[in-house]
Amino acid sequence: MKLLLDTHAFLWWLDGDRRLPPRVRRRIEDPATVVLVSAATAWEITTKARIGKLPGALAVAADVAACIVSQGFTSLPISVEHAQRAGALPGPHRDPFDRMLIAQSHAEAVPIVTLDTVFDDYGLTRIW
Repeated sequence: MKLLLDTHAFLWWLDGDRRLPPRVRRRIEDPATVVLVSAATAWEITTKARIGKLPGALAVAADVAACIVSQGFTSLPISVEHAQRAGALPGPHRDPFDRMLIAQSHAEAVPIVTLDTVFDDYGLTRIW
């Protein structure tokens, strides 16, 4: 099983935040699960930390790659296919980070771990 973490799910995992449901936490912890963290998540964390929207994530923003590796997760690069899919997505949702995660979830045929119900509008398998 593979899972793609939305940015908040990744940060909540790192923080041990109780908003991440125990059922979801168990799926992430399962040794048979390959947990993917998108380059878009690194971009989002770093951008939002820089502009003050994620003041609690400054340490993560300083080295997102090391945080991914420290958890045994796998980085998911952004490919040209991912970028093209994200740009072509229909609908009013304008968040570029979410659009990339939606495109990657589709392209890689992997469920996404997110609380955000807007992902449901794009025919994804959402784990929460």
